[in-house]
This record gives sequence, C-alpha cells and structure tokens, in this order.
Amino acid sequence: MPSPCGPENAPAGDVGAALMMVDSRLKSIHSGRTETDPEQQELIDQFTASLGPKGVNDLLDGACTLIYMFMTWLRKAHEDHDKDVIEYVVPNLVATMRMMHRSIRPEAIPTMAGLVIAAGTGLSPNLWRKQYGQWTEAEMNPLEATAFLLAEHINRITDDPDFATRMITEALSRSDED
Repeated sequence: MPSPCGPENAPAGDVGAALMMVDSRLKSIHSGRTETDPEQQELIDQFTASLGPKGVNDLLDGACTLIYMFMTWLRKAHEDHDKDVIEYVVPNLVATMRMMHRSIRPEAIPTMAGLVIAAGTGLSPNLWRKQYGQWTEAEMNPLEATAFLLAEHINRITDDPDFATRMITEALSRSDED
C-alpha cells in the first residue's frame, strides 16, 4: 500500500540551490579551512535572504530531496554488500552531529536522524517531517549539516571528493533531458 509520505508525493524543491550550498561547504572543508570564509558566508546569507518564503520552502524541499537521493545511493551501495544502510549510516551521522554542538542543538538531532531513516526506508524526508509541523529555525543548520555529512560520507566511500555533487548534477541533467 503506497504511503502518503512516498517520494512520488513530494515536491523536489530547488535541488540546484541546495546542492550549491552543500558543495560550497564541501569545497570549504577540503580546502583546509576549518571556519567558513566570511565572504562566502555573506554570499550564502544574501542568497538565502533573497529567496522569500516560497524560495526558502523550495530550498528546504531541495535539501530533503538531496538527503533522499544520497540515502537511496547509500542504501543500494550497502545492499550490494548485504549491509543495512540504517545500521551503518545513522549512528555515525548522529555521533558526528553530537560533536557539532556549536551549530547543532541536541534537540534537532533526533529529527535529522528521523529524516535520514525515512529516506533510507524509501520515504520522502520532507513529507515525513511535515507530519510534525512547520520547520523551526533550530532545524536549519542541522538540515544543511545532514545533507553535507551524507555527501561527505559518499565521497569518502567512493574515495572521490566530488562524487556526491557529480552524481546529483548528472541526475539533474538527465531529468532535464527527459
């Protein structure tokens, strides 16, 4: 029986903008900088401020679509090795988020774990989350961090620092062609 939280019922959102933000963070980390470049942060802040309410919702949906796509890839990769994606990805994600105490409040971590579990079991993370009300300000950084951490996990597995971004870019290109 189809779930109302199935991905076919979810808006994709602005996946390109969400990917741009994740890729920007990935490049910042891989360039050896531990702190966000103030100029880069200002550009991101200006971009998000220019979005307006609909744009922000599209960005949130886009981030959730990224999480869904990353977890779909991870689920298939783990299944190829007879492993459960939830067992191998979620504990690592939660442990990493717990160490990010300056940017991720502890009460947001269960929600982010729930998003990842929903995506790992084939449900839309954004529709799963919307069951519990509107997004909160305290969930914005954790949502971005979740997408970033999943992308970084994929990049480590593939030993390719651009694999996750390239995978999504190629999927977007294919969908444009269809």
